[in-house]
Amino acid sequence: MGAITAISFLFLNFLLLLLPGPSSSLPLCIDSRAPFTLNTSLSFCPYNGSSCCNTTHDLQLQKQFQAMNISDAACASLLKSILCARCDPYSAELFTVSSVPRPVAVLCNSSVSANSSQSSQAQNDFCSNVWDTCQNVNILNSPFSPSLRGQTGLPANSSSNKLTAAWQSKADFCNAFGGGSTDGSLCYDGEPVTLNNTETSSSPRGLCLEKIGNGSYLSMVAHPDGSNRAFFSSQQGKIWLATIPEQGSGKTLGFDESTPFVDLTDEVYFNTEFGMMGMAFHPNFAQNGRFFASFNCDKVKWPGCTGRCSCNSEVNCDPSKLAPDNGAQPCQYQTVIAEYTANDTATKSLGTTAKPLEVRRIFTMGLPFTSHHGGQILFGPSDGYLYFMMGDGGGAGGDPHNFSQNKKSLLGKIMRLDVDNMPSAAEIIKLDLWGNYSIPKDNPFSEDSDLRPEIWALGLRNPWRCSFDSERPSYFMCADVGQDTYEEVDIITKGGNYGWRVYEGSNPFTPQQSPGGNTSSESISPIFPVMGYYHSDVNKKEGSASITGGYFFRSQIDPCMYGRYLYGDLYAGAMWAATETPENSGNFTSTKIPFSCGRDSPIQCTSVPGSALPSLGYIFSFGEDNGKDNFILASSGVYRVVRPSRCNYTCSKENATAVGSPSPTSPPSSASQLHGSFRRILALFSSLLLLLLGAI
Repeated sequence: MGAITAISFLFLNFLLLLLPGPSSSLPLCIDSRAPFTLNTSLSFCPYNGSSCCNTTHDLQLQKQFQAMNISDAACASLLKSILCARCDPYSAELFTVSSVPRPVAVLCNSSVSANSSQSSQAQNDFCSNVWDTCQNVNILNSPFSPSLRGQTGLPANSSSNKLTAAWQSKADFCNAFGGGSTDGSLCYDGEPVTLNNTETSSSPRGLCLEKIGNGSYLSMVAHPDGSNRAFFSSQQGKIWLATIPEQGSGKTLGFDESTPFVDLTDEVYFNTEFGMMGMAFHPNFAQNGRFFASFNCDKVKWPGCTGRCSCNSEVNCDPSKLAPDNGAQPCQYQTVIAEYTANDTATKSLGTTAKPLEVRRIFTMGLPFTSHHGGQILFGPSDGYLYFMMGDGGGAGGDPHNFSQNKKSLLGKIMRLDVDNMPSAAEIIKLDLWGNYSIPKDNPFSEDSDLRPEIWALGLRNPWRCSFDSERPSYFMCADVGQDTYEEVDIITKGGNYGWRVYEGSNPFTPQQSPGGNTSSESISPIFPVMGYYHSDVNKKEGSASITGGYFFRSQIDPCMYGRYLYGDLYAGAMWAATETPENSGNFTSTKIPFSCGRDSPIQCTSVPGSALPSLGYIFSFGEDNGKDNFILASSGVYRVVRPSRCNYTCSKENATAVGSPSPTSPPSSASQLHGSFRRILALFSSLLLLLLGAI
């Protein structure tokens, strides 16, 4: 019996490992797009400000309600509110359960978790109220049909449209349509969803850093094998594979600078605005060795630089009419995404070098001017697609050709590409693609035929450093460099238009030049930034500002920073920690956060003359390793966030004896490639097998 009990316990734990973790609510509509801001309140549904319905949707819902012909006033009021739940900014969550769409929002019953982010109003048993009020009322075209819900009710009775004719009892009805607000889901209580306005942790007093490297890098990517290694790339075109030391060890980054993982400097054109702008490693890199580099090339100097010009007739642009920019001809410089592979070893993840030979050219496009070309690439953690961040192309300032709002241009966009399914040469020509990639079927073009199929989001000026929250992949954060006044951070959603050059941040923008025409504010539904700062908020001596996007802080090394989004300014005079209140609401408050270097830093930090700030130089990027520790990639070196007490900052939640987050292990051997949840599952299976053998 003891063995059987143990087996049952292990099997239960095995099942729990297979269950998906709780989702986190983000304001999203049923079509996975962000809610938009209403200029006026809807006439039928009680939503103003942020909503998933426009006036057309509102009228459609009104007609649907009128067609129900409900004679009972109390029941009619409830049915109206249920129909209008489609307009709720959280409708994607309300109308989806376990990834399955529903015809009716989840109706709150009395089961509200103590950990729920939803307000206590959701404790009302709204589902029972609907049944009690409407059970004997005729409802034509009822949304509560068993066939619509996929449930089995009473036999169909064509002469009656009452709930009691379709469902045996209140319990059956609420089992089909009801649900509770838990830690990972929301329910509808008859009113627009509201979340608890609570702080979950103490405010940070400051950010403590240690310097662990002297090199200047533009990008950092954690090794996909889950080990304590990461890739670092320079703007000149080299990538290194480094071992990250444990917190508190007093050690520095472990790698030989003279032996890079790969050297692409022969292909990369480098100067202040150009170079290797990003790198990405395939989610299955540990098995297939595939990785990708995003860089700029000069067609005058490299024969492989052969892309079409982004200024072309399709976007109403004539390259022959563009003046040279900084001595360069239009589209002389190009943006490239190329695929490479790690050198062959028995286990790809153990490979420490790669040959600079392209396996495949993914993308090539000529740039009209010499600035604003983004270049970051990263894989989506949920869909496995490659996201490519592209600026508006620059020029005289203000996006004179209005590329960002031009749906046929890829400038000023975020693209989403499938690099696992390669098209044929005929398909590339037919679809007018810019290289070897396929188009994900659910890209926004499927709903907006005016869009180029590659486009995921538009209306960006120069996105500089984007990241997915490691705990909530729906939070896709991108910093976008401003023009004259405002630097912004956006939550990127499917088909979102982020306003540039109609707006800079949330402020209307008037361009000085418009050879490419203008876009009216009435013709778009802009999504405004969730955080940012004005140029006047940073060092005025610089005369300008430029944002560098970061990460949600998910390390336990500083509990007071946990869950906050960290970002900074290029000129290293300021960093901010943004707090979301209520949690999962998309509403953020940013606070400028002090930062300093620990006296026991492995590499001693220098200070800015006349200031207590450490001399970081320029903040090029932020980074995150497999242990969720945060890094700053600056022109003066690599810095890691450490325990606040090492800089005499106080955090009431810090355990002063803790070294920090559990460190990832060393790189796995060829015989031990399993990691993460699969390794835990294997361990449980092994234990289960041993117990079974013992029982026999």
